[in-house]
This record gives sequence, C-alpha cells and structure tokens, in this order.
Amino acid sequence: MEPTEFPPLPALTQAEGEFVDCYLAVLDQVGRINPARGSDTYSALRAAQALASRAAALRDALTLMHERGERQIHAATLARALRVLDGERRAGRVAMPPTSK
Repeated sequence: MEPTEFPPLPALTQAEGEFVDCYLAVLDQVGRINPARGSDTYSALRAAQALASRAAALRDALTLMHERGERQIHAATLARALRVLDGERRAGRVAMPPTSK
C-alpha cells in the first residue's frame, strides 16, 4: 500500500502556524462540547475545561502576531493551511448534524 500524499502546507510564519494550530485546537474542544454530537457529560466537561487553555493559547498567538507587526490575516493562505490540516472536518463537528429521515 502506498502512503497517502498530502498537499504541502503553504509557507507560514511561525506565528501564523501557531495561530492555525491553536485555532484548530479550539475547534476540536468546541466540537467535543457540542451537545448535538456528544454522548456523555464527562467528556463534554473535560473538553470545556481544556477550552479555556486552548483559547488563551489562541489569544497569545494572535497577540504575538500583532506585536511582531503582522497586522493582516492572509485568509486565503490560512484557509489552505486549515484544509491541509483537516480543518473542514474538524469545523464540521461544531455544526449541527444533519437530521436523519
């Protein structure tokens, strides 16, 4: 079996990479908390507890970008990075699941 080849990540600054990583970590926690997708309170509680530290890391990444003079978010480039890192699936866990008919 051949290994799956993933598209390369676009070139990002270290701060942009941290921003993307932290954003995805927040998405993952919110997806675990989503009451429409969860199965038990304990896992949702643990995700909610982790969300605070993930959100703080996201804030810190954005603060660092701002302090370094990175004033603009390059949305198209960061969106490509998010897609390569499975961001669409991870963001989908935050949304309501489709209704079953």
